Amino acid sequence: MTHSLATDINSQNGKSLLSIRKWFALARRRQRRLCCAVALFAMPGICQSQELVLAVAKAALSLPIYVADSQGYFAAEGVSVRMQECIGGQRCLKLLFDGQAQLATAADLPVVFNSFERSDYAILATFVTSGRDVKLVTRKSAGITSAKQLEGKRVATVKGASPHYFLDAWLIFNDVDSKKVSVVALQPEQVGAALQRKEVDAVAIWEPFAYLAMKALGHDGAILPSPRIYTETFNLVAQQRTIGAREGDLVKVLRALERGQQFIREQPKQAQAILLERLKVDPGFVEWIWGDLDYRMSLDQSLMSTLEGQARWAVREGHVGAGARIPNLLDLVHPGPLRQAVPGAVTLVK
Repeated sequence: MTHSLATDINSQNGKSLLSIRKWFALARRRQRRLCCAVALFAMPGICQSQELVLAVAKAALSLPIYVADSQGYFAAEGVSVRMQECIGGQRCLKLLFDGQAQLATAADLPVVFNSFERSDYAILATFVTSGRDVKLVTRKSAGITSAKQLEGKRVATVKGASPHYFLDAWLIFNDVDSKKVSVVALQPEQVGAALQRKEVDAVAIWEPFAYLAMKALGHDGAILPSPRIYTETFNLVAQQRTIGAREGDLVKVLRALERGQQFIREQPKQAQAILLERLKVDPGFVEWIWGDLDYRMSLDQSLMSTLEGQARWAVREGHVGAGARIPNLLDLVHPGPLRQAVPGAVTLVK
């Protein structure tokens, strides 16, 4: 074999040292491919593609992801996914934009706000919707029992996130001049304590922070009634470069999430146990939230209507730079992987 190798090298390259190095490099590459092929039979998963980092909001909305992870659905679909927890879609998207994650979960409004400044990401799927995830919590001792009584009061929310849009829509629906309400920007972890310390009179916030705020207030807590003026969508978002390079893996991720949703429907008690374990909250939270969430894969026209309405609101209310123009919001959605993963889930025309 050595003689044959030397003869081959001599005849083609005149004993060139550079050519010898090239030959051995080629031989090493072939050997690695052979070893990998053998390992696929001996140890499945050894040669799987590089892992995807998924920035996951710590919320009940993320339950299909928690289930897919705990039940091994990602691995079963042949994709390696590592979860990076974050609080809220804004922070999850920041991890995505900073290159620390290839996928992220986010509600609709953070997706819209970022679209005024960048276009290097897209929604792959909506996997949860809710008309009750965001709530308006107040103290009875603040004397607020109706919408009009919020005038002149301080209301905390997370600006640029879904509760911000919900609050404005709620005030408009109840014929309350938003300019007469003092909106205080806080982080989600801060709202409950601020309400309890009477630094604010009410908070618009998502779960589980609404539940935690009510629990901390005890008998002094109250939730102001709200019709379904806003249906929040919770979405899986990807970097555009990940979409271009790893669309097959994204299909596998979506299939795993669909299996997670089927598990939730068929084994709700086990799914609830997974939720409690991941969020580290008391069992009362499940009863509080369970009927408010619709775990279903989709990309439909209602998503576009929500995104367009939020973009117009952001411009009208001056939440984006002066002179900002509404971007092409259809570019925010990439339906290809979901069409492959869950046939029939895409009804959006694009």
